[in-house]
Amino acid sequence: MVEYRTHTCGALTKEDIGKDITLSGWVHSRRDHGGIIFIDLRDRYGITQITIDPTQKGSLEEHAEQLRNEWVIRVSGKVISRPDEMINKKIPTGEVEIEVKELEILNKSAVTPFSLNDEKSEEAGESIRLKYRYLDLRRKKIQNLLIEKARFIEMIRNYFKKEGFIEVQTPILTASSPEGARDWLVPSRLYPGEFYALPQAPQQFKQLLMVGGFDKYFQIAPCFRDEDPRKDRHFGEFYQLDMEMSFVHQQDVFEIMEPIMRQLTQEFSQKKMDNESFVQIPWKEAMTTYGSDKPDLRFDMKIKDVRKCIESSDCEFGVFRGALQDGGVVHAMSVKNGGTQFSRSDIDGLTEIAKSKGAKGLAYIIIKEDGELQSPIVKFLGGCTQTIIDCVGAKPGDIVFFGADKWRVVCDALGAVRSACGEKLGLKDPTLAKWAWIVDFPMYDYSEIEEGKIDFSHNPFTMPQGGLEALKNKDPLEILGQQYDLILNGLEISSGAIRNHRPDIMYKAFEIAGYSKKDVDEKFGHMIEAFSYGAPPHGGNAPGIDRLFMELNDCDSIRDIYAFPKDGQGRDAMMSAPSNINLDQLQELHLKIVKD
Repeated sequence: MVEYRTHTCGALTKEDIGKDITLSGWVHSRRDHGGIIFIDLRDRYGITQITIDPTQKGSLEEHAEQLRNEWVIRVSGKVISRPDEMINKKIPTGEVEIEVKELEILNKSAVTPFSLNDEKSEEAGESIRLKYRYLDLRRKKIQNLLIEKARFIEMIRNYFKKEGFIEVQTPILTASSPEGARDWLVPSRLYPGEFYALPQAPQQFKQLLMVGGFDKYFQIAPCFRDEDPRKDRHFGEFYQLDMEMSFVHQQDVFEIMEPIMRQLTQEFSQKKMDNESFVQIPWKEAMTTYGSDKPDLRFDMKIKDVRKCIESSDCEFGVFRGALQDGGVVHAMSVKNGGTQFSRSDIDGLTEIAKSKGAKGLAYIIIKEDGELQSPIVKFLGGCTQTIIDCVGAKPGDIVFFGADKWRVVCDALGAVRSACGEKLGLKDPTLAKWAWIVDFPMYDYSEIEEGKIDFSHNPFTMPQGGLEALKNKDPLEILGQQYDLILNGLEISSGAIRNHRPDIMYKAFEIAGYSKKDVDEKFGHMIEAFSYGAPPHGGNAPGIDRLFMELNDCDSIRDIYAFPKDGQGRDAMMSAPSNINLDQLQELHLKIVKD
């Protein structure tokens, strides 16, 4: 039996000179120089140059003349040194080549629909590359990303196993659960009219594992959500590092998570980190200071509350006074060098961004380099103008933006403007990794659907700070949850919480949000029953593996790090999915298509 290969195409060095070897791979390129045929042979390990002497007649010469790019071949021959002038120092095999004695064509290739050269392939566009993804996968750039992703996941697994965590696979077919996104539903053949759901996350299962006595659980968990695709969210499915621990407080979870996040950052990116522990910022402070609960801390552009400046002065600007009288706020933000670098159209664009977040407009003051103030509102501000400028630390050449409205509207609007300014001024340094925990999320907020109704602001299974006493005695809007998010460079990498593990506290928490005991039992009866059998205090989180890997590698799109991704419209161009199914399959599942 003929051996397909004794070595890979990236393994040979000058130490192998004189050896008889066999290689198999794809023809990366073919060059005919004065009769000598040079072939670059490629596999996932690298490229080796092989040479074929035309004086060797017979099948060898005949085969060599036929060869074209992407044909699959096997060659045998002797490793020889390259002439000095032909040494290629850019590749590990650049000092040697193979003098071919035997050549076998294992398979031919049609002309590829796009170049597999990393530089030229991008010209083809994503749609054609995803249609022929099996060809796109031959590119070194894509292969390297997937190989690195495999190492990334391996490092995560090794870390959690070393820390005593047990890897458990939770069900894929489960029950529909209100996790916050649309479920992917799977019709049951055995139970007509009933459906399974693909898990949006293993949340309930991992909590039940805690009840079962598995005090340290983790999983590289597949999650399924019917959400629209975007740059940092793959359509339909994604993977997360799901972990949960028993008998822990919030800080215990942080102390487990921070070392592995540091290791991954150091190993898989060139980004620099602070040496200290990840900064912890209360949610309200993050919203007020940065206008976001996932602030980008790579640049120091803070938002200030200027209420005192207005109230202690003769400010007559009706917009500001009116906002404060209606229970709102006035916030301001200085943008260094914005006064000299932003054009009128830039300011108009930022105003539209603020309006998209609910603001009525975007007031501003430009401080010219000679100190002169340029703004349509200066004449109304009176003596508080300089006080506000001093408060936000603005200097000549800067621009100050204002927001005056309800607290949340102002936070969201100025937060979006802050992010856009950071982008425009090049302040989002790609060489930095700024990690943070956002803590002390509010347990409740007003419902976005039913005016005046109190509802959960985030995960309803979070343990409230202060427990049952807080639920009984505090204003619901003042109750904080033991919930936390892990943030990197303005991206939410993970959400987590210390869970509500006591049935009495859970019933009370749902009661405040308008759910009866019957409602809770109908929706979450299995969880309540499980917790009644002695559930331990527990908590955890679930970083998105794909989003984290994407950010650390500065990928253009999250689709780059999937072997077989869906496209920007949520379709699988290679497999033509989604697709129609035949009538027999529908009838077997007791389904009927009803068209609009």
